[in-house]
Amino acid sequence: MYLADGRKTVEGPSIAEKLEILADAAKYDVSCTSSGIERSAQQGRLGTTMAAGCCHSFTPDGRCICLLKVLMSNVCTYDCAYCVNRRSNDVKRATFTPRELADLTMAFYRRNYIEGLFLSSGVVGSPDHTTELMVQALTILRDEYGFRGYIHAKAIPGTSPELLDMLGHLADRMSVNMELPSQQSLDRLAPDKSSHSLIAPMRRIADSIAQDRETHAITRQARSRLPQRHVPWKDRAYVPAGQSTQMIIGATPESDYSILNLSSALYTKLSMKRVFYSAYIPVNSDWRLPSSRAVQLDREHRLFQADWLMRFYGFDVGEIIDEEHPMLDLLVDPKANWALNHLDDFPVEVNTADLELLMRVPGIGPTGARRIIRARKSHALGELELRKVGIALKRARYFITCNGVWLGGGVDFSREGLRGRLTATIDGGRHGRRHPKRIEGQMSFEDLGVGFSTGGAEPPIDVAVADVRQEVPAMPEQVPAAGLKAWRP
Repeated sequence: MYLADGRKTVEGPSIAEKLEILADAAKYDVSCTSSGIERSAQQGRLGTTMAAGCCHSFTPDGRCICLLKVLMSNVCTYDCAYCVNRRSNDVKRATFTPRELADLTMAFYRRNYIEGLFLSSGVVGSPDHTTELMVQALTILRDEYGFRGYIHAKAIPGTSPELLDMLGHLADRMSVNMELPSQQSLDRLAPDKSSHSLIAPMRRIADSIAQDRETHAITRQARSRLPQRHVPWKDRAYVPAGQSTQMIIGATPESDYSILNLSSALYTKLSMKRVFYSAYIPVNSDWRLPSSRAVQLDREHRLFQADWLMRFYGFDVGEIIDEEHPMLDLLVDPKANWALNHLDDFPVEVNTADLELLMRVPGIGPTGARRIIRARKSHALGELELRKVGIALKRARYFITCNGVWLGGGVDFSREGLRGRLTATIDGGRHGRRHPKRIEGQMSFEDLGVGFSTGGAEPPIDVAVADVRQEVPAMPEQVPAAGLKAWRP
């Protein structure tokens, strides 16, 4: 058992109690997705990794998971205002030994409860000591138990480069959570952290990934025209699934414009695989935090949609949002809002439009656009054919024509007229934080005999979707929106 200052007590909790405490403490981290890589089975070793993965369980807050999502320890020397595990909170503390965590992961995997491991941690003593514990646990899994399943490891800010390299060769994906979108917010809510301690490991991971891939590519090059025997690469690849990060939305007054500019810089300059947005959930009482207990889930959803447009649809930040309108529209999705602002480009003819233009039509995604191009090679497309292709004709019909015929019916082709048709509340779906009940028949950790508790912290209750104008404490200076420039020490 560990105290908040890292001192070890004589008696400690059992492994089941540790799991109860540390799995519950990890539930607020949203940057946990499918692996993104493929790795087949190997004789003498255990596990495979699929790019998509499958979900086995729901956490108490409604997230569908296929990973054992747990902290190495909830002991932390930092005192971040928004964190339930902060030093000043009076909560139950626990720390896994590396062997306990490895054995627990293997036991869950063999029972098909999980597909892999999502491992994070509070800062036990120092970042290096914490990372050493994580490296020891993953080394047991990889080398001693021969585990080939997916592992996502959180890099602790301030860790030495040597330990980062060791961790990167054991994990499939790594992440360093930025947590807050600007240096001013970081200074206010997480004074123990610095911009350098966050950006430096991100750059180190990005450079190491690029170097590792380049080295692998060189070794695969043919040295002769004659057939050559393939020599397998013995060293484990460095973070083959890339790195990600997370930002808390709503705890500080940064606009969506500022947040998306920072995300764009992370994608272009640090080759980030994914940026996650987590609506601020009030778990602490602190004068530096918003007084409202509302959760901005709709705003989080719109940010994910805008992020998707940047990563897969070829949109620039300036096309999605601008400084004059710094917040995303909560009633219309970002792609439809862009189309409403560029009606001069619409409607487009689906039988002649190129791929890039089709992808910008609301209701038509990359897959649908490619299906349209492939189908129109053999015959002209009408409304019936478009339905068979599988596009969302409910939205797309107002922005396309089929053989010169507009499908919008009697709707006025104007911003006001079309906006009335496209305005809709956000549907939270059948899982996620809007739907805390698990699907009938799905397993949960309760079914495994493992309960969840708040570890002594008061859980957020009666939270509701809030307007983006919720009360937020004023910052001492204006928050800049200049990408990574705002993070320079």
